[in-house]
Amino acid sequence: MSTEQLSTGHPAPWPLLDLDVARQRARGHRPVPFRQFILKIQSTCNLSCTYCYVYEMADQGWRDQPRRMSAATVEQTVQRIAEHARAHDLRHVEVVLHGGEPLLAGADWITGLVQRLRAEVPAEVAMSAQTNGTVLTPSLLRALAAHGVRLGVSLDGGAVATGRHRLLPSGRSSFPRVAAGLRLLNSPEFRDVYSGLLCTVDVHNDPVDTYEELLAFEPPALDLLLPHAHWGSEPRAGHGEWLIAVFDRWYSAVRQETSVRMFEELIQLVYGAAGAVETLGLLPASLIGVDTDGSIRQLDSLAAAYDGAAHTGLHVAADPFDAALDHPTTVARQIGADALSDACRACPVMDVCGGGFYPHRYRPGAGFRNPSVYCADLKRLIEHVSARVLGDLARLGTPS
Repeated sequence: MSTEQLSTGHPAPWPLLDLDVARQRARGHRPVPFRQFILKIQSTCNLSCTYCYVYEMADQGWRDQPRRMSAATVEQTVQRIAEHARAHDLRHVEVVLHGGEPLLAGADWITGLVQRLRAEVPAEVAMSAQTNGTVLTPSLLRALAAHGVRLGVSLDGGAVATGRHRLLPSGRSSFPRVAAGLRLLNSPEFRDVYSGLLCTVDVHNDPVDTYEELLAFEPPALDLLLPHAHWGSEPRAGHGEWLIAVFDRWYSAVRQETSVRMFEELIQLVYGAAGAVETLGLLPASLIGVDTDGSIRQLDSLAAAYDGAAHTGLHVAADPFDAALDHPTTVARQIGADALSDACRACPVMDVCGGGFYPHRYRPGAGFRNPSVYCADLKRLIEHVSARVLGDLARLGTPS
């Protein structure tokens, strides 16, 4: 463990101090190689969102980061991804460009990175970027389309919903710019670039109205994200009922209007199938990040917990990604039920909930071996989805 982690007064005794990695290995846990690499290529952003975990929450490390990933760091990162794919005989990896606002790096810079990755990594490389959607232009989209880079766009709903939090530095809403960008992205020329929308839930916004406002942009898929919170910053109540209202609207539609990943994952898990995301279920995490300075990081959203929560003390110039597989936070995110609290392990929906998203389990002074701060909301949602889906299957005579 790095001295950087130990210098903060042990903000997360579990797992940083109390998880015995060697014992987990001796008990048979084998590390799962990383398959998704989050590259923070640009540390700056052209929005000032009120809930941003990068700029507005506990970890303010972005202030010390270079504005853009250097050519040397890019090359080191590419070689480390290639090394990891080769060592674990990976056939497919996903590289997701983040920021800040990653598209501020420009089309030439991004396509140069894509070309290096595809030339060096001995696996199929799926490329995507998560953008705020304000800087989309035909020339940029043509360049991304030519290199197979897909875009997810962050949007909280219509003009009123988006205007609550997703603001320009001037304080004005970003909605008009994003809406214009989405109309361009959704045109026949660029539809293949459009991977979907990401919406942060705000219980102040009407759930069904929000869903239908997002549907107006014809997203191929929709991600619903609970606001990043923990036991030291408990969220406003009502997220479970908000999500239930959207689920019922989505599930009851006469045709599928879009894919909603959270709901589809819940249905799979309720039906006993394996999940595919870290936010639900007990799937071992396979995601790692690289910041603009080349430091290897855990989940970006851990920045909401405390300063340094995402740090590993590793760097692409000196360390392989395999070194991060032995980090206590990685191990905690890969050992399933062994990482959960006694309350979670006794819960009837544990296999579906999986304890909730790892950053949402944080309790100051104790760490991450706690139920999610959204425990009650998740349990209510899971029970509702289970009752509807299994009830429908029973009426159809389908074994559950």
